[in-house]
Amino acid sequence: MQQAGPNNNWHYNKNLQPFANKLRKKMTKAEACLWKYVLKAGKMKYWQFRRQRPVLNYIADFMCKDLLLVIEVDGITHLWDETIEKDQNKEKELEKVGFKVIRFPDEEVLRDIENVRRVIEYWVDERQKELKVPPPNPRQRGKSSTP
Repeated sequence: MQQAGPNNNWHYNKNLQPFANKLRKKMTKAEACLWKYVLKAGKMKYWQFRRQRPVLNYIADFMCKDLLLVIEVDGITHLWDETIEKDQNKEKELEKVGFKVIRFPDEEVLRDIENVRRVIEYWVDERQKELKVPPPNPRQRGKSSTP
């Protein structure tokens, strides 16, 4: 499968858009906190993150297209065997096309959001170096740095 990028709209799956819209309106408490306090409106080093983004046959909780970075927030249902297997398949497929996936349990986001922020900052810096992507211009917040 082709690597994710602007030529294929980062493997956006428009067929999942209605489901993604529903999930956006019904975010978990942990997802809402991560969005509001860490990722929304360029708060993460001015990078633009999207929430509940349909990609391949999945919906990523949060995604930064420019960094090919996916952030997943896992609730208690992610401890069940069949869900663990689905998560592993999702991660494998996303990484196969170039995304880096990082995961946090709900409890960690709710109890220690500052540590979660530090971990995300680390991965943002690592992906920026790895992909050789220039940092976003703070004056162009909300605009993608890739064509």
